[in-house]
Amino acid sequence: MTSFVLPHEVHGDGAHKVFAVHGWFADRNAWAAVLPDLDRTAFTYALVDLRGYGAARDAVGSYTTAEAAADLVELADRLGWERFSVIGHSMGGAVAQRLLSAAPHRLRRIAGVSPVPASGMPLPDEQGELFRDAAHKAENRRVIIDFTTGSRRPAAWLDRMVARSLERSDARAFRAWLDSWAGDDFRADVEGSDVPALAVAGELDPALSPAVLRETWLSWYPRAELVALPTAGHYAMDEAPLDLIRVVEDFLRADDADDADGAVPAAGRDRAVAGEPA
Repeated sequence: MTSFVLPHEVHGDGAHKVFAVHGWFADRNAWAAVLPDLDRTAFTYALVDLRGYGAARDAVGSYTTAEAAADLVELADRLGWERFSVIGHSMGGAVAQRLLSAAPHRLRRIAGVSPVPASGMPLPDEQGELFRDAAHKAENRRVIIDFTTGSRRPAAWLDRMVARSLERSDARAFRAWLDSWAGDDFRADVEGSDVPALAVAGELDPALSPAVLRETWLSWYPRAELVALPTAGHYAMDEAPLDLIRVVEDFLRADDADDADGAVPAAGRDRAVAGEPA
């Protein structure tokens, strides 16, 4: 057992335990917009700071998705959580998938919000330079956030997202994390996992679009489901918080229904949010 414990905050007292893991551009505050409206009676949520972010900004480590998965298992042990679900945004979605090989017997469900595929995301030369230099260039971070939200968001919001990202991340760790989430291909370790797996994609996100997740997430996991949010880009927590809560918590609640009646959910489902265009 390591001596490092992921900084975290716990909300709720429900029987279903859930980790929430942030992405590349934020610490646990990534979940701020959805936090007030989570169901705290059905679920207990633990929001974590990965190494290099937030309260773990100065934590040393390899800054890899594999290390993060091990850190989550360590934290689950300390919290006394024998079984749990994981929600991960973007890079955090890759961390959630790492748990499919690290602790499959302990996972109830995983949900990825614009999740990076387990195959990684190789970046072409020019794009790779943009992302690598984002470690120390605020303007690069802004370009990336703007592009992945369909260039539709207010300038003030973009500026706030960049400022939060710079404040809440260590530049060296931020750069190292890129090599892991973009470059690591662990698809062979997780493909075929029968843990129920939800992917939520924003239709305004050209990088991790519904089409990309159909080709990856939906095709790899036998009990996968894909939900597209028409009004969201890469940051559904900020762009469509109530829709995101409804979709994710309905998915998590289905685990309790499965336990009650022994049903197995339909595999490979692909849909838009009810009442909105596909």
